[in-house]
Amino acid sequence: MSVLMELLPYLVVAVLCSGTFFCFGIVYRKKVAESEIGQAENEARRIINEAIKSAEAKKKEATLEAKEEAIRLKADAEKELKERRSEISKQERRIQQKEESLDKKSENYEQKEEKLNRRLKEAEALKEEIESFRQQEWETLERISGFTIDQAKEYLLNNLEKEIAHESALRIKEMEQRTKEESEQRAREIVVMAIQRYAADFVAEATVSVVPLPSDEMKGRIIGREGRNIRTIETMTGVDLIIDDTPEAITISCFDPVRREIARIALERLVHDGRIHPAKIEETVERARRDVENTIKQEGERATFETGVYGLHPELVKLLGRLRYRTSYGQNVLLHSIEVSHIAGIMAAELGVDVALAKRAGLLHDIGKALNHEIEGSHVQIGVDVARKYKESAAVINGIEAHHGDVEPTSVISCLVQTADAVSAARPGARRENLEAYIKRLQKLEEISAEFPGVERSFAIQAGREIRIMVKPEAVSDDQLTLLARDIAKKIEDVMEYPGQIKVNLVRESRAIDYAK
Repeated sequence: MSVLMELLPYLVVAVLCSGTFFCFGIVYRKKVAESEIGQAENEARRIINEAIKSAEAKKKEATLEAKEEAIRLKADAEKELKERRSEISKQERRIQQKEESLDKKSENYEQKEEKLNRRLKEAEALKEEIESFRQQEWETLERISGFTIDQAKEYLLNNLEKEIAHESALRIKEMEQRTKEESEQRAREIVVMAIQRYAADFVAEATVSVVPLPSDEMKGRIIGREGRNIRTIETMTGVDLIIDDTPEAITISCFDPVRREIARIALERLVHDGRIHPAKIEETVERARRDVENTIKQEGERATFETGVYGLHPELVKLLGRLRYRTSYGQNVLLHSIEVSHIAGIMAAELGVDVALAKRAGLLHDIGKALNHEIEGSHVQIGVDVARKYKESAAVINGIEAHHGDVEPTSVISCLVQTADAVSAARPGARRENLEAYIKRLQKLEEISAEFPGVERSFAIQAGREIRIMVKPEAVSDDQLTLLARDIAKKIEDVMEYPGQIKVNLVRESRAIDYAK
């Protein structure tokens, strides 16, 4: 406590000294701040004065530049004005010279017009004098000849017409004869040239196919127990299988190449597979039928590519492919159509007409033969209907319609198709009449059978000696089967002519199918 009392005076003195120093510090800082503020104000006034002086100097400079620019612009304007005045003066002098020249020309024209008027008057007087002389001559001629002017004109015109008519008839006859000779010669040259340029090989179509077998033992497996396999094959395909003494081979006989091809493919696959029974046969035949449909499409596309005919409707391409399996008097119709297309195109090129259109009409001229023979009408009318359905041009339709002379050709394209068709069909070895008559007889057999109600499918087999008919079991009963066979046989006897006899074989089969799940 005594120590604290001893230090108390010192503490009081220290506090008083700190307060004094603090007050002095505040006063000192205030003076320093006032001094700095005064210096800042002096600097600001100096900067403002300098800015005012600089602005006045720049103002004077700008005023001087503006005055100089005004003086320069005024000088330029005065110079341009002088130049324009000089140019105007030159133009005025040229105009004055032209006016003087025009005045001189006008005077010359007036003088020439006066001379021309004098000459016209002289010409009029001369014309009247000549007309008077001509009138006197006509009167003298009328008195001497005894004809008036009109009578003389009529007489001369009649004689002239007779001479011209006779001369024209002679000239026309001569030109017709020469044109006919030249056109015939030119036509022969074009046809011969087309035949020479398109020399395609031709192979006659047959009505049988031979399927090779690995061994004669396979024949028994194809026949099956009690002949069930061979019956199934013949029923499904509509062909006739001929199993004779020919070693390691079976013959497929059918007038329809499509059926024959389906049967050949199916039989080859069955032989290769080795499993031959009715269910497998049905499956293989259906698969072969789909493959033939694909082949038909490919053949149609190949024909369009080979002939260069593009833009055909896909259905027309399929119909072209079906022609691969159609024959006309033994001639393959697709090959015939391709040949006609090429020949028509060659002749069109020689004549300078549309080659692509001629090829298109030639390729499609027999398209009606691709459709089922059950459709009514000739192949020409069927082809016309198909072409119209798929929006072919009028020239192509007329080419199809006129290629057998059913209607008159309306264009050069139709005439070329007619000629090309005749050339392709008439060349040696192209067609055989006997085969076509045979095929038509078999087709007629199937057509007659298909006319009766309840008939599902019909197949002419055994070279036309048998017609096998599949009936719908729900439409034809067992009792009606015999009557239907008699009616069909009677119709065949009344309509057709044929050697020997034809067996009418009706097949009615009921099936019950279910699935175990």
